[in-house]
Amino acid sequence: MASVGLNVTPGEGMTRIQVSCDHQSGLIYVVPAERSWVCSQEKIPAHALAGFFRELVALKQPAVQGLMQQWGLYYRELPLPQDEAAQA
Repeated sequence: MASVGLNVTPGEGMTRIQVSCDHQSGLIYVVPAERSWVCSQEKIPAHALAGFFRELVALKQPAVQGLMQQWGLYYRELPLPQDEAAQA
């Protein structure tokens, strides 16, 4: 598969997510934290990013909304599998 500019590297106690294109490059470090204790080690990055974006969007701050729109980033929380099963 061709590179899409995202490279996830799990490590001992930390996951690095390298984001790169021809114009920008950076690293996002994800480490166990106070709010990530509920997830398994391998799913902490997904838990942390989903929680961060959920709470960032919930702030309903015009500056945050504007910045996200300028970069073409949108976040929508999805139901969890157990929530979908309960509704069926």
